[in-house]
Amino acid sequence: MKPSVYIETTIPSYLTAWRSPELVMAANQEATRSWWEIARPRYDLFISDIVAQEASGGDPEAAKRRVTVIEGLPELDVSEEAELLAARLLADAAIPEKAKTDALHIAVATVHGIDYLLTWNCKHIANAVMRPKIEAICRAFGYEPPVICTPLELMEE
Repeated sequence: MKPSVYIETTIPSYLTAWRSPELVMAANQEATRSWWEIARPRYDLFISDIVAQEASGGDPEAAKRRVTVIEGLPELDVSEEAELLAARLLADAAIPEKAKTDALHIAVATVHGIDYLLTWNCKHIANAVMRPKIEAICRAFGYEPPVICTPLELMEE
């Protein structure tokens, strides 16, 4: 059985966006494309309805490209348990109150036992300062949290 990966919305966004003129953003986009091409087949990918909704928003042409990339990926339920865990992540300030959707991404991946949560959201999700608190709350709820990482971190070579 392959390891499982929850694809957070920034992944299809970076994958399908026009190349950014900003050097760091362009490098992250390229890393995402490389991961998608080279590493993706080694994993079972999952999204949630949250990802599908976020991907379909904004510019219609960009949204079409994002939706096309995630089309057919299995969707994980946003269960009551996930909503409770997300609420705890917010209440205990592991995730700021304004980032409820980010807390839901983490909670959905955690409750479903996903191995990795892949994201470029380094402000609220893949944040080394916040990660220990996120993991502690997930474990206090009786769940093993996914490894939260960027495509650069999930490349084997």
